[in-house]
Amino acid sequence: MKIKKAILPVAGFGTRFLPATKAQPKEMLPIFDTPAIQFIVEEVVAAGIEEIIFVTGRGKQSIENHFDANFELEYALKVKGKKKELEMIQKISKMANFSYVRQSKPMGDGHAILCAKNLIEKNEPVVVLFGDDLVDNQNGKNAVQQLIEVYEKTKKSVILLEEVEKEETKKYGIVDFVKEKDFYGKISGFVEKPDPKDAPSNLGVIGKFILTPDLLKILEKTEVGKDGEIRLASAFIESIRRGDTLYGKILEGERFDTGDKFGFLKATLHYALKKENKSVLKALQGFLSKQ
Repeated sequence: MKIKKAILPVAGFGTRFLPATKAQPKEMLPIFDTPAIQFIVEEVVAAGIEEIIFVTGRGKQSIENHFDANFELEYALKVKGKKKELEMIQKISKMANFSYVRQSKPMGDGHAILCAKNLIEKNEPVVVLFGDDLVDNQNGKNAVQQLIEVYEKTKKSVILLEEVEKEETKKYGIVDFVKEKDFYGKISGFVEKPDPKDAPSNLGVIGKFILTPDLLKILEKTEVGKDGEIRLASAFIESIRRGDTLYGKILEGERFDTGDKFGFLKATLHYALKKENKSVLKALQGFLSKQ
């Protein structure tokens, strides 16, 4: 079945970015001049997906407002003759069909995905993207396109992977991976945040997935953990334990972890240079020379 929908869980508190996230969603913090979540939506739309389901929480109304039309702003821009700006904001609300569901309690990433299950058909695979990972694959397929390419060949759930430094494995889900071709292969093991000495590889899980109906059924039966949360990682582990086939795709491109302050800064600089190279580079060089 063709993939038509994407789930974007955005209900987290963003505590690593306090106090900036006290009154606004972390996903709306600007990467240069564009909210981080818009990059994710643009990635989905470029992959041919037109239905996007946001799983939101308390205080996330600005995300819904951002992807909605704004008559007053559009009228003001039209009156002032700001055609370029008008076209830019009108394009945002027309990018896709947006739906919103609420996660009433912070019960984990798996629970957030299940909050959207009533908007997914019984036998429908779905893309799931978390808001922290931005990927730029210059002149190549974006991350969602890469996942879909593997799904279309295998018809199985697919996890995006990236090579990480050995000492960084304790920050990621790490997989045991058997490469097949074109940078994808089967996953035979999954360990959540292992110490470097216990890690089965240096391939870390990135927050971009394709989940099949079989995987979603396992997630529905996943019990709440000791931390009071339902984890997607637990469903992956159970799927492997049952002998189900699970694929991994090694990322092609550069990833920026905007959930980390330094990663957020790097993403901002990267996209600023990409959009306005000469002016931004000159300004940065002038600023840094005075430090």
